[in-house]
Amino acid sequence: MPVRDEDCVRVGVDGVDGAGKTVFADDLAEVLRSRGRTVVRVGADAFLHPRAVRYRRGRDSPEGFWLDSYDYVALRRRVLDPLGPDGSRRYQTASLELRTDQASDPPVLTAAPGSVLVLDGLFLHRDELVDVWDVSVFLQVPFEVSAARMASRDGSHPDPAHPSLARYVQGQRLYLTTAQPEQRAHVVVDATDLDAPVIASHR
Repeated sequence: MPVRDEDCVRVGVDGVDGAGKTVFADDLAEVLRSRGRTVVRVGADAFLHPRAVRYRRGRDSPEGFWLDSYDYVALRRRVLDPLGPDGSRRYQTASLELRTDQASDPPVLTAAPGSVLVLDGLFLHRDELVDVWDVSVFLQVPFEVSAARMASRDGSHPDPAHPSLARYVQGQRLYLTTAQPEQRAHVVVDATDLDAPVIASHR
């Protein structure tokens, strides 16, 4: 399909919890803006399912974390499809207010022609999303490093083998095995040192 000048470019920044996705995506957005591009910044965590769905397999279920966390229908309808080829460019930045666990209906915004969407989140290379990205990035970080970052950020346990992290770490291992994001991503970045990320592979 030919690309029109007014079409937006959709960039996904993927990685496990604590990989540095938000920092990397924010930095990327700033670089793009410095080069004259209009950027739309969205976080996938604003498109979580409500708690009743997220925990329907049990609060400790890794399968539930991997399969039930995100509302991909809402994410595509409100962001990815409108900012895709021939899209309306009319988008919304959330579908759930996490604090209240209530549906969110933020204002409808209109992206400028040729804007770049930079969206960060977990599980962005799963089957429901893998076809939407014009450019996708996977941040490659060992769980020992990402768990330590989460501990510093959230006060969680720094050991990825700790039982309190089993839902999240094992759920993300299911994702890595099932979706193989390092094979699907356009660019794999070694973000073990977030201050000096290095491109590990690209296609």
